[in-house]
Amino acid sequence: MYGLLAIALSGLLIATPARAIVSASSTPAALHSETDGDATADRQAVSREIERFRSSSISIGQAMAIAEARHAGATTADISFDGGSGVPVYRVKTLHNDRIWRHTINAATGEVMGGEAALPLAELDHEDRSNLAALGTIRHRLADAVRVAEQAASGKAISGGLVRDRGRLNFAIVVISGDDLKEVLLEPPGVRGK
Repeated sequence: MYGLLAIALSGLLIATPARAIVSASSTPAALHSETDGDATADRQAVSREIERFRSSSISIGQAMAIAEARHAGATTADISFDGGSGVPVYRVKTLHNDRIWRHTINAATGEVMGGEAALPLAELDHEDRSNLAALGTIRHRLADAVRVAEQAASGKAISGGLVRDRGRLNFAIVVISGDDLKEVLLEPPGVRGK
């Protein structure tokens, strides 16, 4: 269903993740409605989400920086835009001191909404702990992957996080390009064996 297109990023390879694969789709898996199989309704929901995202003042990079600033040395593990209810927000998970911190950032003002919640890594399953341990050992961050993905897909990132694809740890970034959503997979250098 999804055709893959390899993007050559020769000038960026030294400072950024090693490879980018862009999968063009009208609705990446991250934004599919799990309760509704109606393709027209899915497209309309995605269009509304894109509209709300485009009207937001805070970028995904700014939201990551706001969440990371809550705990010195924190790094973003996952971020997604949520425009579905009330105020559009970014849902951000950061890793710091063997805990996953959850933050909600107002996409219009950058204000941290509500309290923050922390979950000890020991409470996660083995695969999630393994992925987060690898995140702590690589020099590239999700913010780096977002910049590369936005350039590769000619758009603005709406979500990103870690995924395993065929045993390899990748950053998966969903980018709005025109009226389409594209999923970009980036394999950070040095994580093949992790």
